[in-house]
Amino acid sequence: MSTKKKRAPRNRTINLTAVEEAAYRANLLTLNGPVKLDTILNRTIHQDLFELLEWLPTASVDLLFADPPYNLTKTFNNQSFNETSLADYEEWLDSWLSKLVRILKPTASIYVCGDWRSSTAIHRVMQRYFVVHNRITWEREKGRGAKGNWKNCSEDIWFSTLSNDYTFNVADVMLKRKVLAPYTKNGDPKDWDETKKGRFRLTHPSNIWTDLTVPFWSMPENTDHPTQKPEKLLAKVILASSNPGDLVFDPFAGSGTTAVVAKKLGRNFIGVEIDELYCCLTEKRLDMADADPSIQGYADNVFWERNTLSEQKKRKASAAETTKVKQPTLFR
Repeated sequence: MSTKKKRAPRNRTINLTAVEEAAYRANLLTLNGPVKLDTILNRTIHQDLFELLEWLPTASVDLLFADPPYNLTKTFNNQSFNETSLADYEEWLDSWLSKLVRILKPTASIYVCGDWRSSTAIHRVMQRYFVVHNRITWEREKGRGAKGNWKNCSEDIWFSTLSNDYTFNVADVMLKRKVLAPYTKNGDPKDWDETKKGRFRLTHPSNIWTDLTVPFWSMPENTDHPTQKPEKLLAKVILASSNPGDLVFDPFAGSGTTAVVAKKLGRNFIGVEIDELYCCLTEKRLDMADADPSIQGYADNVFWERNTLSEQKKRKASAAETTKVKQPTLFR
């Protein structure tokens, strides 16, 4: 199962040797019945989600981030998902999301990803169980377009909470933008700062995200997972809707981006993934996070607009220093 594709010299895609795969496979967890939280905390569970829905600890999760298969025909390594009717997809969403309500704390936040095909169904299911607050739309810079349709270059993330008592750390997800119109008041900058790198303004986050880069071959976070989310995207969600030491749960973990970013930001995590290879990639990425806790696009405690930090030459040093000061110790 190890990835043996021939790579270009500058390709940084994470892969596994046969030795690594065997070692990481030994780290994976499979449940056989109800478990206590400390048994699964900061672990990757290699299992079908539907086998363990009734076994997870009640009222334990602070943040649920779900990136389920979208309503389209797609293969994920050895797993396939076929497009269905919108009604059938809605029924499938409900079959697992309704059962995850039990594991959420009263103050929990819930994010569910989708595209234009699945977004309506996601909204309908989420409003049955949660307080729906917003739909985030993020620009996905991939694809060469279509001749008979508008190019599809966006995806959605529905944001909801279990109650009206929830965490939202707006100051932790500010976006740093270049100032195009540098207004002044009495000769002083108005809501912007002059730096050696130029004029910048901190702005509040909106529900339109255009500052993300989908992982590709030259990025150190890239894997062969076909729908991998950027670490920067998860950082926005985790920083906004959880606090250090909180528990983040991902029921469709893929190659582990949620768990990796949670670890980098001082949160606890649990990931469930049915594909063994992706579970092993998750374990390798978690080990890599110990050596490099930086997140591309996030430095100096703010999110940088795409390409405004000169490829962020100093991001590793600043992120490592931030980690030393801010992150609590995780058990793993």
